[in-house]
Amino acid sequence: MDLKQFLQVLRRRWRSIVAMVLLALTVSAVITFVVMKTEYESKSRIFISVDVSNATESFSALYFANNRAASYADLAKSSELSQRVIDSLDLQMTAEELSDNISATVIENTSLIEVTVRDSEPRRAQTIADVATDAFTDYIAELESPGGDGADSQVTAQVTDRPSYNPDQVSPMTVINLVAASLIGLVAGVGLAIARELLDRTVRTADHVAEVTDSPVLASIGYDGDLRKSPVLTDLGGFAARTEAFRLLRTNLRFIDLDHQPRCIVISSAVPGEGKTVTSTNLAVALAQTGRRTLIIDADLRRPRVASTLGLDPAVGMTTALVGKTEIDDAIQIHEPSGLHVLASGAKPPNPTEILQSKITQDLIRRLRGSYDIVIIDAPPLLPVADASVLATLADGLIMVIRHGKTTRDQVEEAAHRIERVAGKLYGVVVNMVAKRAVGSYYYYYYEETAPSRDLKRKPKDKAASAEGGEEPTGRRAKKAGKRVST
Repeated sequence: MDLKQFLQVLRRRWRSIVAMVLLALTVSAVITFVVMKTEYESKSRIFISVDVSNATESFSALYFANNRAASYADLAKSSELSQRVIDSLDLQMTAEELSDNISATVIENTSLIEVTVRDSEPRRAQTIADVATDAFTDYIAELESPGGDGADSQVTAQVTDRPSYNPDQVSPMTVINLVAASLIGLVAGVGLAIARELLDRTVRTADHVAEVTDSPVLASIGYDGDLRKSPVLTDLGGFAARTEAFRLLRTNLRFIDLDHQPRCIVISSAVPGEGKTVTSTNLAVALAQTGRRTLIIDADLRRPRVASTLGLDPAVGMTTALVGKTEIDDAIQIHEPSGLHVLASGAKPPNPTEILQSKITQDLIRRLRGSYDIVIIDAPPLLPVADASVLATLADGLIMVIRHGKTTRDQVEEAAHRIERVAGKLYGVVVNMVAKRAVGSYYYYYYEETAPSRDLKRKPKDKAASAEGGEEPTGRRAKKAGKRVST
């Protein structure tokens, strides 16, 4: 992972990083303000010396004092010393509790012992330290005297610095704790972001698509919060980002196979919920807006949605024509705002796969593709059922719709293999519902005009665009009833 990829991971996973920092700060704040007790401390110093008779013995005495100081420092936490302090001050605590608040350290390369006492009140900390220091010096003298009464001791413990008064708390260190927690949370958040990125198998970049299939990314379609309210391109303005995305997809279709221009294309997805019906419907609308005679067939006999998306009648369609209840010419409807011809699914059959595999269905599709410039077939997802694989053998090729950040690379790979097993042709991939923050750095940039001029608004509608990439006609919401046509 290079620096650019690392920064992209941080950008995509910033919520994880912020969450870890906030979690660390919360834990630190709870420990700092709730669990930890406020403490103040008072310090004093004691010098250890040895009585010698001449200079010859001074070096040995100094070595003895330095070694002895380390032992005395350990005695500062003894229960005996703590009990003496408790008896002197009449403290309401045990010797073990007080010894936890007393510590002593030897200053390096000296015979000085620094005694530290902590307490919840600064003045009481000084008082306890004052009594503990005096009791400590007496205790040392007793231990070093032959009779244990402190007389004739060759080791002398002398207080050089009386206990200090410090009004500033030493624990908890609020600022340091919070800063340290922030840094820990930041490191943990970055680690979590990288781990999630490495474990994330969803498709997020064009490189992810290239890992599992040689087919190109034909277009990316940004996430649109108004999709449910305005699912069809004719509901949008001519400068909408979604409209531009489908114009790009329509243009790329012309370069899929220059020797054999596709006339029948299946639109499917790896799994449900990827937006393949809206994609196939809008691609058909975009093709119809160029003046090409276009038909969309709703071959998803399990969950048909093309007719309802376009506001047409879903009851009459392919299945009713196949069983002879109606003529195919009468089953085809027109989406008036775009001029798109629509063959709805009709009544739901109990055996969709068998119907799609039947010769009568194959003959119907061959007849229809000969009557139109291009036929778009909306098929069920590839992985749950075999319907799309069957349809792929009847069409020139298939376009797979995958959802950004949801469809996994394993699902795309398996879906592509299913197409290969039936000798189908995967034209390419359309990445759907790309987050706005990822659109610019992911596939394409969208150039939007939020306020078209009045002259553009007043231009009359033209059902055939003058050229690819030129201004395309726009329409209002589809009417609830369609018009029958004949092929």
